[in-house]
Amino acid sequence: MSRKIERLINLTIALLATKRYLTKKQIFSSVEGYEGTAETKERMFERDKDDLRNLGVVIELGSFDPLFEDEAGYRIAPEGYALDLGAITGIEIALLSLAAEAWKGAALDRSAHSALTKLRSIGVDSDLDALPALAPRLMATHEGFQIITTAISKRERISFSYLSQSYESELRTIEPYAIATKGSHWYVAGRDVAKSALRTFRLDRIDSEVIPSKDGSGYEIPPGFDLLASLDLEQSAHLATVDIRKGKAQLMRNAALSIADKGEWDRITISYLDSRSFIDLLLWHGDDVLLIAPESVRVELTTRVGEIIDLHV
Repeated sequence: MSRKIERLINLTIALLATKRYLTKKQIFSSVEGYEGTAETKERMFERDKDDLRNLGVVIELGSFDPLFEDEAGYRIAPEGYALDLGAITGIEIALLSLAAEAWKGAALDRSAHSALTKLRSIGVDSDLDALPALAPRLMATHEGFQIITTAISKRERISFSYLSQSYESELRTIEPYAIATKGSHWYVAGRDVAKSALRTFRLDRIDSEVIPSKDGSGYEIPPGFDLLASLDLEQSAHLATVDIRKGKAQLMRNAALSIADKGEWDRITISYLDSRSFIDLLLWHGDDVLLIAPESVRVELTTRVGEIIDLHV
């Protein structure tokens, strides 16, 4: 990644995460990449602002106190940063997910985090959760992702231990047909050798190494096989009602089907496919979220919280 792209990413993170306007001096001292004389830094910053605006990123200009003529500052409002992709195909979703993984790895590296650390050290409060497109996910791509994609291209069987809905680990051997992402999770589909039937597996439930077969058996992928279409047949979304503290849980806000103002809180309606992963998301945001419905998930969430408390007492 070029130095300029890295600087633009770090600048975007700093301006998104800040809770107040940043002056140029604060930006130059906290964002890695601004070097040289004062004039050089000024020119770099002006070009960076133009580049971000050309990408559709709205940079706000304001002051700390409207009653006084303080030095102007800059920030990016999270609500103005959301990206509307419109209608996209399954293939485009898969490609965007791969790109997002690469972006996340580049954007949230040591130098990017150092910008937020430096801002805090000079008294500027920042919030990583306010980064709508960059906030870390609970479920990252499984370490066997590359092994699976290679096995698909070579038509090799793979074996792995898989957690069932009852959390029991079972050894599975499949002939993988395709891999894709849907609803923030990665899935691999293929013919289960033991069951002689098509099965779909979520990568975050694979709790072992993925072992490719070296017997050279080979197999054929059914013509026109569509993993996303098969997922639509297998899964049905559930709805939940969640209260979110103002200005928090941007990840959930972005996925909300509706948002209602409740004073200090907002009430959202959000869909989910799997209660286990949905509870993980709720736990990630801590006391900034409150699950209202459904009751069955509230009970499961209470049980999970109890288990966590037991492990730490």
